[in-house]
Amino acid sequence: MPAHDDRHLFEMLILEGAQAGLSWITILRKREAYRKAFLGFDPVRVAALSNQDLERILLDPGIVRNRLKVSSARDNARAFLEVQREFGSFDAYLWAFVGGSPKVNHPKALSDVPAVTPEAEALSKALKKRGFRFVGPTIMYAYMQAVGMVDDHVATCWKRRG
Repeated sequence: MPAHDDRHLFEMLILEGAQAGLSWITILRKREAYRKAFLGFDPVRVAALSNQDLERILLDPGIVRNRLKVSSARDNARAFLEVQREFGSFDAYLWAFVGGSPKVNHPKALSDVPAVTPEAEALSKALKKRGFRFVGPTIMYAYMQAVGMVDDHVATCWKRRG
């Protein structure tokens, strides 16, 4: 479903980056630990984390203890805040990549859903240019699906829009 709340968009960005190379269920099971470790996904507070704070977070068995992924949360929070300052909200910046409304696809089966699209590639490239990390095109397409920018629900799914 389309998401427009900046804090939720930031949360999903952190979780999608953490999920890279892992199954989504692994991250979902750890979501509450991530919420606690990353201060309720408040980008202002995450951006202010010290190196010592990141070392403490790396000791938390409730999250994926990957040093690069953990440090990327702080870097991404800082870049996220810059986007908010420049565009008024992360939401305004992000949704421009799909023209402001969800792109509705019509896959008949899951095998018809792509792993990457030109929009995801463009978003990935733009975010990397702004200093975001763990935002490759495949991760960004999953992110776009998760925040409702893209509707890839198959024809038989109850969440399917017309």
